[in-house]
Amino acid sequence: MASLVQPSPTFPALQFRRSSLIRPPSSVRFPLRCNAADRFKFDGGNSASYHLLTGDPVPASALVSSTRLEDAIYKNNTRLRIFSGTANPALAEEISCYLGLELGKIKIKRFADGEIYVQLQESVRGCDVFLVQPTCPPANENLMELLVMIDACRRASAKTITAVIPYFGYARADRKTQGRESIAAKLVANLITESGADRVLACDLHSGQSMGYFDIPVDHVYGQPVILDYLASKAISSGDLVVVSPDVGGVARARAFAKKLSDAPLAIVDKRRHGHNVAEVMNLIGDVKGKVAIMVDDMIDTAGTISKGAALLHQEGAREVYACTTHAVFSPPAISRLSSGLFQEVIITNTIPLSEQNYFPQLTVLSVANLLGETIWRVHDDCSGAIEPFSTLGID
Repeated sequence: MASLVQPSPTFPALQFRRSSLIRPPSSVRFPLRCNAADRFKFDGGNSASYHLLTGDPVPASALVSSTRLEDAIYKNNTRLRIFSGTANPALAEEISCYLGLELGKIKIKRFADGEIYVQLQESVRGCDVFLVQPTCPPANENLMELLVMIDACRRASAKTITAVIPYFGYARADRKTQGRESIAAKLVANLITESGADRVLACDLHSGQSMGYFDIPVDHVYGQPVILDYLASKAISSGDLVVVSPDVGGVARARAFAKKLSDAPLAIVDKRRHGHNVAEVMNLIGDVKGKVAIMVDDMIDTAGTISKGAALLHQEGAREVYACTTHAVFSPPAISRLSSGLFQEVIITNTIPLSEQNYFPQLTVLSVANLLGETIWRVHDDCSGAIEPFSTLGID
């Protein structure tokens, strides 16, 4: 069974996994509320509440009506709406919990021929709407669902529509490596823009230039703070650490990670790719002998690159190898490779939902809900992310 991170000692009610964010927004935005009538019921449903001035008993039905009225006022006072697609509803629920909101009511179904139907079950007129929908496998189904959700919000007169895409599918098709290839990342960006989205919130894009494919603002946040916070809780001496990039293309990402991890030394795995999802490790640049190696990448798909890199690190004398990634695509045979004993621990985030059969003992799942929730609030509130401790959010 996968290991779970213990609740934060500071805010156990809001965080059931460790996060890099250190304060709950609900204390200053949307105070958590409870049903007052339920708290005063006892003895077979008899009311135990009394009027403050007259001392006369107040029936529970009056309290229920009052609570419903408070709920209605509460909901109308905020112009922020969070809706979830079917790709990762658990993450959307965590985000709404962090913000002290309830998920918006939405009806999504598929007809017999596979067509997608979306209907909003509540008004979004004049609201800032955030649609949480990663385009993870099945990528085409989830992408089309996101487009239909955006169109539904646009036709319902939403003030702004932000597509919250924790994992952006097709991001690897960001350039032409051979003749007569498509640049699917640009095509998908055009589809999202033309469907009616006003803004995109993405987490750890495969390449930064993908932001330039959109003709609308893009808020690009990083999952590094969540992983770094977790690694900081482990009893690993800073002198024993070395951060490893599994390929040359990830050097900038690994260097930034190493700098925040007590300025740890850097090593690079040189690989030669002979085809899609096929990698061959050739050489190691740097010293890992007797050290704890932290391999950092933005995603793990078939785990061919990172597993061959881990085998090379063990050959070069690494004491332990950790794998850290934001997006766990986990296409076969990723699970068998990752659970083969090469890794002391595989640390991922929940940008992509993980099926129960894909869990293995070395796996640790961290939540990015607080990271995305804080970013959503700052976008809604027209705030910047440059104030500590949120300077790493990447919001201008």
